Amino acid sequence: MTEGFTECDLTCSSPTTSVETLNAVKCLKIDPEQPIFSVLTGGMKEQQQKQEEADNAVSHRSTCGGSGGAATSPTSAASDTESGIFSVESEVCAEHDSELDWFCATEQKLICSRCANAGPCREHSVAPLARRVGVVRNQLVDVCENIQLQALGIEKFIQQTLTAKEQKLQASASRAREQVLAQVAAAREALEEEEQRLLEQVQREEERVEQCLLTQRAHWNHALTSLTQTRTRLVHTLTHAGDAQLVTSIQEIAERVEEAEGVGKPCDTDQLNLNPACIDSKLLRGLWTTALLLGPNAYGSPLLKFDERTVSPLLSLSEDLRTLTFLQKKPRQSPPYDPARFDSWPNALGSLSMSSGTHSWVVDVGKSGAFKVGVCYASLERKGSGNEARLGYNSESWVLCRYDGDYSYCHAGKKVPLQVVTRPQRIGLLLDWLSQTLLFYEPDSGAVLYSVTQPFNSPLLPAFAVTDRSITILH
Repeated sequence: MTEGFTECDLTCSSPTTSVETLNAVKCLKIDPEQPIFSVLTGGMKEQQQKQEEADNAVSHRSTCGGSGGAATSPTSAASDTESGIFSVESEVCAEHDSELDWFCATEQKLICSRCANAGPCREHSVAPLARRVGVVRNQLVDVCENIQLQALGIEKFIQQTLTAKEQKLQASASRAREQVLAQVAAAREALEEEEQRLLEQVQREEERVEQCLLTQRAHWNHALTSLTQTRTRLVHTLTHAGDAQLVTSIQEIAERVEEAEGVGKPCDTDQLNLNPACIDSKLLRGLWTTALLLGPNAYGSPLLKFDERTVSPLLSLSEDLRTLTFLQKKPRQSPPYDPARFDSWPNALGSLSMSSGTHSWVVDVGKSGAFKVGVCYASLERKGSGNEARLGYNSESWVLCRYDGDYSYCHAGKKVPLQVVTRPQRIGLLLDWLSQTLLFYEPDSGAVLYSVTQPFNSPLLPAFAVTDRSITILH
């Protein structure tokens, strides 16, 4: 019985039977607090007893042959009628004019006993209709019980889990708001204090320079007056003194000349300029850098690539113009002559000229043990092996270098050693033309490796060099 049920679809093809079965289930009085299984099975005890009698009759029919099938048909029909399977008049077999009290699982249809014993369904998987209904009812009981358990689980989830989550959400959101407000308040307080300190420092520096200018002005005004008076006396002596008086006035003239020479010549000094270090602040620089790199208006140079005209013959350039690879001596080839190409140093320049705005780009240096990244003037020398074309060894280039495991900032032949805790896999550069600031930073942590501020008087180009493996412009 179970094997036949497993082989086929349990959905009955007869609309009447399906409706009647559902109506029978609907007629059951179910207490919402009482398990479904006990309710349904409680009303089916009598039906199950009659079903067992029908099963015994089927077994007897199988033993006695086709003649027994006709004898058992009334029993099956009576059992079906008494068990309340059919709520309306039962259909009859069109071929045998017998009651459809059997079910063919192979063809999924109702049949009569003669069809089951000697008819077209004799070799199919068949069973009395009462038995099949019992199986379907038991399955329906299981389904209803599972649905009830599922509904109870959903109700429990709604009442317990979601309610607890809602309470937890409110508490978490409240803590998050407090944390944001506390962090912003701390940052605002620190920034306001730093702002006040820097403004006071700028004010003191301005007053110092103004005092120097007043002192210088007073000094040189007095010197100018003295020189004017000396010159007037000497001119008067020259034009009005006689020969004898002029000769005897040599000593006086010498004193006047010595007095004039003692005035000296004025010269411009840094003391007369506002010291840019008065606004130097690690806190402000860090916040400013973070705002530029991570803020909603973060800058980038997505079009930046290597300018293939500048690539040294010591290097190879990838097809996408973003990766430079140092060539060993064997495969080197001489490219066509180009006045823009470096011919002795393993250098290359970027394709982006910068003379305004803010620009940033990131270079993957994880595979290289010796490289340089920075900027240079477009007028940088390209030919020869002298320092004029060597990045970091002239006044036209500013680069961060890695060589022999050490990091340094190089400009005009001077090196500033850098303390790098962990080896950066990527190095970012940020150039802000307005503030004339160049920053080298570590993108993963946002740490500033080095910064330089000085006036740039002509357009700058990204500059690169590599003597170990490769470097790649990421963006």
